[in-house]
Amino acid sequence: MRSKHLPVLLMLSLAAACVTANSMAQESTATSTLPTPRDRPYPGTLSLAVDLTDARQKIFRIHETIPVRAGPLVLLYPKWIPGEHGPTGTLDGVTGLAIKAGGTVVPWRRDLKEMFALHLTVPAGVQNLDVDFEFLSTNAEGNFGQSVSVTENLVDLEWNQVLFYPAGTYARRIMFAPKVRVPRDWGSATALATIHSDAGEIAFETVDLETLIDSPLITGKNFRRVELTAGTAPRVWLNIVADRPENPQASDTQIQSLSAVVKEATALFGAHHYRHYDFLLTLSDTTGHFGLEHHESSDDRLYADFFTDPDTYIATATLLPHEYLHSWNGKFRRPAGLIIPTYNEPMHGDLLWVYEGLTDYWAPVLTARSGTWNADQLQGYLAWLISNVSLTPGHSWRPLQDTADEAQILYQEGMAWRNERRLTDFYEEGSLLWLDVDVRIRELSNGKHSLDDFAKSFHGIQDGSIATVGYQFGDIVAALNHVQAYDWATFLRSRLNATDGETAVDGLNRGGWKLVYTDQPTGYFKSRMKVDKRSDDMASIGLLVSDKTEAGTILDVLWGGPAFTAGIAPGMVVVAVNGQKYDSEILQDAIAATKGHGTPVELLLRDGDRFWTATLNYADGLRYPHLERIEGKPDLLSEIMKSRR
Repeated sequence: MRSKHLPVLLMLSLAAACVTANSMAQESTATSTLPTPRDRPYPGTLSLAVDLTDARQKIFRIHETIPVRAGPLVLLYPKWIPGEHGPTGTLDGVTGLAIKAGGTVVPWRRDLKEMFALHLTVPAGVQNLDVDFEFLSTNAEGNFGQSVSVTENLVDLEWNQVLFYPAGTYARRIMFAPKVRVPRDWGSATALATIHSDAGEIAFETVDLETLIDSPLITGKNFRRVELTAGTAPRVWLNIVADRPENPQASDTQIQSLSAVVKEATALFGAHHYRHYDFLLTLSDTTGHFGLEHHESSDDRLYADFFTDPDTYIATATLLPHEYLHSWNGKFRRPAGLIIPTYNEPMHGDLLWVYEGLTDYWAPVLTARSGTWNADQLQGYLAWLISNVSLTPGHSWRPLQDTADEAQILYQEGMAWRNERRLTDFYEEGSLLWLDVDVRIRELSNGKHSLDDFAKSFHGIQDGSIATVGYQFGDIVAALNHVQAYDWATFLRSRLNATDGETAVDGLNRGGWKLVYTDQPTGYFKSRMKVDKRSDDMASIGLLVSDKTEAGTILDVLWGGPAFTAGIAPGMVVVAVNGQKYDSEILQDAIAATKGHGTPVELLLRDGDRFWTATLNYADGLRYPHLERIEGKPDLLSEIMKSRR
């Protein structure tokens, strides 16, 4: 017989159980052990609802329902974020957390060793937990997901920021049914399939946690969607959200160039590893500016005038190709150390010189092959890049390999003394290593083979598959030997472990070009400085000065250069140049005047509350990087950049 008092009794039972759980939670110690993840299905599907309608206040409101069983439970907030290569989870944005069972609060306690883990006890008879919290999207500058992601007109949603998940199960075995609420008049895009959309509420297909976190969403008032593949499978779209209505208006030529990037990637790899692909492009001067790769999409954030200002377009043209290339190199083929069962297991970045370095090599290649850059712009980019690598005294103590090994820390470092400390150099110097590999293959095979053949044999396998395939150093060596026999293991190790810095430009020189300096900047260099709001005089007086936040702020000083010798350090502010109030043109004029005249550059500097004057003894004038042909050597660089369509 059913008792009419049963609901009251159940509530009393839950309350009593929660008191017991609370006592148990208070006994949690720093030696708490987290469940070992197992490769088995999690019982039941988690539901996740994210309300983005408070974008103006940068508040996301989240409700989760988690199927559970009675007993101890650990909930995890994602910590190690793929593509960010470090423990960069945005735990500090979580607030207002309430966990309930049938309306009754279930106490929890944070693990004393792993701050991203919560311990609680599920009362007897409870089958689901309701988890409610707010995520406060940051107002500050930071890297990746720690940068500004919201304006009053748009939102960039990373799912790892708005969910907890149960410990003890592989992420790819935990199923989620996600949905979002956005302002009614906003457009949205994600790689996830929509199953229902009405009045701003969008429900997506049920997917595993890996797929969910790998499928960010953009939404905004000013939205545009353009197909880049003309209906040809697998289809690729460019989705744009922007702060202003005019920002998404890419020209036909720009759309054709990006379509050409897609065709060049197909020609390079000979296979696809996505069912469809979505460029998720945010155009804003307020959000962070970066790219974050995903398997079937990319989170690309650029300046508001990317399409409408020629300098911005040229200076940042490689970002979209770079993130797109990661679908093959990084998401499909991935270093084994970056494949983790859950988002709270450490990643190992020792092969990031492949993951990021090889991608950073192919990005300008595709930008050139697609016709987005002309020859002068490509050469200007390479000259700027190679000059930066050459002006790195830190080569003498830190090998390239160590920059990859320490990536999880180096990503969070600032620009100060970058040239001496070395930061994420596995991008720039890694790309030059792969240029050397490409040139070497062409030389050894008398032009019959190239790194394009490696792309097809290593990344072009299993056409149509989206399952990640891991690799180790030995697999890279074997794949290169399959293309062209050589002692690749010794070659790569010698380059990765070198501390002389001299070999970084070997590939360029053997490819028929060399780095030189003149007193005139290339077009690319001028565009880059305009967009970055910087004055890059590292090759002359040894200063990198920013006008972005406060005019004259010194970002970096060349170790051992003229400014260094004069006692200048990063963080100081240039107030005046030779007695005139600082601006970048006055600084350039002062540097130019040293040539042939021996006129020193005198800088009035502010260091905190102290003002002082530094005199730079320098007499070589302006020095800007250029590429110049080496007579008598074949032009392999130009051959590399030819279209393959």
